[in-house]
Amino acid sequence: MTELNLSAPSFGEFRRDVSFSAVLAGFIAVLVGASSSIGLVIAAAQAANLTPAQTSSWIFSVYISIAVSGSLLSWRYRAPILTAWTTPGLALIATQASSLTLPEMIGAYLISAALITALGLSGAFERVTSRIPGPLAAGLLAGVLIPFVLGAFKALPTSPLIVGAMIGAFLLGRAFLPRYAVPLSLAAGVLVAVLTGQVGAVGGAGVFGTLIFTPPTFTLGALLALALPMTLLTLASQNLPGVAVLRTCGYGRVPTTPLIWVTGLASLLSAPFGAHTTNLAAITAAIGAGEESHPDPARRYVAGLSSAFFYLLLGVFAGWVAGAVGAVPPAFIAALAGLALLGTATSSLVAALDEPEWREAAAVTVFVTASGLSWWGLGSALWGLILGGLLGWGLRRR
Repeated sequence: MTELNLSAPSFGEFRRDVSFSAVLAGFIAVLVGASSSIGLVIAAAQAANLTPAQTSSWIFSVYISIAVSGSLLSWRYRAPILTAWTTPGLALIATQASSLTLPEMIGAYLISAALITALGLSGAFERVTSRIPGPLAAGLLAGVLIPFVLGAFKALPTSPLIVGAMIGAFLLGRAFLPRYAVPLSLAAGVLVAVLTGQVGAVGGAGVFGTLIFTPPTFTLGALLALALPMTLLTLASQNLPGVAVLRTCGYGRVPTTPLIWVTGLASLLSAPFGAHTTNLAAITAAIGAGEESHPDPARRYVAGLSSAFFYLLLGVFAGWVAGAVGAVPPAFIAALAGLALLGTATSSLVAALDEPEWREAAAVTVFVTASGLSWWGLGSALWGLILGGLLGWGLRRR
């Protein structure tokens, strides 16, 4: 395989490398990422009794943080480095919001961002991830993606017309026009959703996003209940799989250290305006870094820049986004995500099981990660690595 050029592209090279498939991959990544968890933001905002302006500031600031960090990293390393917000951390915020004030939440965000930035600058996170064997990293990615691929087909009974059309278009596309299978699936789903009237009304109090600065308050309760757990969740459930995506898709030479401290710094700067943690994308990163983005890995960085651009648009129109949560049918998003991730899930599963000496350990990592296990506060991705690593260590000693 040709060694990738990790230097920033010139504008001439960027114009040459732009492709419809990569731009579409970035759009699909944003569509899947935003629609799948924006409801949690609204739920957390309601639990915290935030005003519409404060909610808009939260959405605006976090999307701007994602757009700036993702575009800078994708351009600097010429790789599809997609960033996102921490979805597990967002779920934690939704459960804790009713017991914390907004200034306390902001203080917790700042502490978490400072810790992640420090770990990135120290190189500690890169030293840990560089020791993870390749088959286990590939198994981790496969395990993370498999539930989403299965979700595409599980959605068929709930919305047979939309999902059936999308699956049919995808299969025909893979057979006759492999590069355009996902765009054909997207077009089929949109067409059927519009014709059957399954696209909901989009409303909202305003259109554009606003930024409201909130002075932080630092309390021990917020540190223990929100800051420390969110830091661990972000590193283990988001950044770790995000690094695995890059390694599995051929971008192992991209240094991990700047990815962590840049997203940590972006979180630090955006937190006073309500934004929770920005980190490496995991699920949506596989859409931008996979073969569906572009056959040539050297041109997939355009998907990272495309993703950043669409997140920027979402931030600018944050007021409208807050009122558009229910407009897209959930089955459409589930099917689109699963079909877009099918190729990357398949290639990562093949990579995980390719080396005989690591095959059984990698299989344990795949299945434990895909199980959704959550125990002792640790998610399935971390348990998959722990159990698969222990088995691999034992087998190699034997």
